[in-house]
Amino acid sequence: MKRGKQLNGSAAEVEAAFYEALNRADTEALMALWAEDEEIVCVHPGGPRLHGHAAIQASWEAILERGGLQIRPSQLFESNNLMSSVHTVIEGVTATGGAEPAHLVATNVYHKTPQGWRMVLHHVSVAPGPVPATHPAGASLH
Repeated sequence: MKRGKQLNGSAAEVEAAFYEALNRADTEALMALWAEDEEIVCVHPGGPRLHGHAAIQASWEAILERGGLQIRPSQLFESNNLMSSVHTVIEGVTATGGAEPAHLVATNVYHKTPQGWRMVLHHVSVAPGPVPATHPAGASLH
């Protein structure tokens, strides 16, 4: 089952395409970025762990049925090797009606597959308080 075009550039290329698809409410393009393996996992803020293409696609369809999400990732931290890439980002969500912009913390994991880089995990949590400043190298977080 072919899900999408080959993206051989980098995990960062897949991540950029992921956020562009979210902003356009393009579920088909979004799902084409996931690995064909059924062991993929997605956790939306406050939601249960979703496992496999059918559950993940249904969740995105429900979330995007009213249109795109205006999410801008920032403060990327990457950990890479030849076959996987783990990204943690702050997702800035554009507020409507003059409310303060919200921010979320996301972890996106990509694996290098025969079809190119593909997402295998997207896990998002609501972040309390204001958008965090970047932490200096070596800063203890715990």
